[in-house]
Amino acid sequence: MAKQFVADIKDRDAVNAVFLVKDKIMAMAKNGKPYMNLRLMDKSGDVDAKIWDNVDTLDKLFDRDDFVQVRGKASVYLNKMQVVVAEITRLAEEQVELADFLPESPRDKAEMRQELEETVAAIVNPHLRGLMAAFLADEPFLALYCKAPAAKGMHHVYLGGLLEHSLSLVKLVKTIVPLYGGINEDLLVVGALLHDVGKIHEMSYDRAIDYTDAGKLLGHITIGVELVEEKIRQVEGFPRELSLLLKHMLLSHHGLYEYGSPKRPKTVEATILNYLDDMDSKINGIRAHIAKESASTSRWTSHHRLYDRYFFKGNGMEEGQEVQYVRDETCEPPQQGEPAAAPAAKQERQNFGNQPFKTLENLDLF
Repeated sequence: MAKQFVADIKDRDAVNAVFLVKDKIMAMAKNGKPYMNLRLMDKSGDVDAKIWDNVDTLDKLFDRDDFVQVRGKASVYLNKMQVVVAEITRLAEEQVELADFLPESPRDKAEMRQELEETVAAIVNPHLRGLMAAFLADEPFLALYCKAPAAKGMHHVYLGGLLEHSLSLVKLVKTIVPLYGGINEDLLVVGALLHDVGKIHEMSYDRAIDYTDAGKLLGHITIGVELVEEKIRQVEGFPRELSLLLKHMLLSHHGLYEYGSPKRPKTVEATILNYLDDMDSKINGIRAHIAKESASTSRWTSHHRLYDRYFFKGNGMEEGQEVQYVRDETCEPPQQGEPAAAPAAKQERQNFGNQPFKTLENLDLF
């Protein structure tokens, strides 16, 4: 029988499938009766689930990160899909197809790897190109860099997410640099490729996406600086100042101290990287949130706790018109004399930029 994936579950569907238990929380109803909140996942996404009966007995049968066979009924509750579980049974790892449980980047792996190699080959500065060549020549590193997700629960949460996110930043860098003068493009490109490099060891991603002990104790920024310093030592004559500037970009790319950044950006390149990283992360996270609620008929998403807002699903496209996201190769800066934004609109933009996005790392969610 074909696997029933989370993304295929519709309102009122009977559910009989294997999932990975992403979260398991015991709770108490108003009448004093215990119940269980679950988050079940496979590579297509995750779904909330509830167990209302025989909770004490079922609680002993499985744990978080276990594979389980679930039988139940799906329904949309408060604009979100939910499964009410009737039966649940723990399965051994050898009884499941592991490939069904870790989502992968929608981009082709070979295509991304080729783009990475072409990006490195185009770097003009010999020391920065030599540094990236040292990384690419390290096959164990490269395998992890191409496989790692970019985060646990906020953006690019899938295998290959780190590479996809990093290459997206490179595209943004190459769009931004021509609009301004005096930008060190090579430094910014390498910063984009390496800013999250520590996530190859910060996160585990063989069975489910989670944090490693090193990730919880050190974090990807510290790990990333260590990796970069190790490779810099392999590049003969690497300039000390260039090393400082590159490592500063890694240390400051979260922008603010309260967002987990050891340093605030103090160069133009570091500032650009901070804003581009934040933008690409948020756009991916918002689109994933909207896509996850495609089963709902509401024109608005449910409340996003971390962004503290609802998102409108419409974007002004005509009904049935295909939405295509492409990079505008003829991007032009705003024209002089463009009307200033109304105070309310300006404040909304400021509020959006100040959302506690990067603080998620401190909460073990980012």
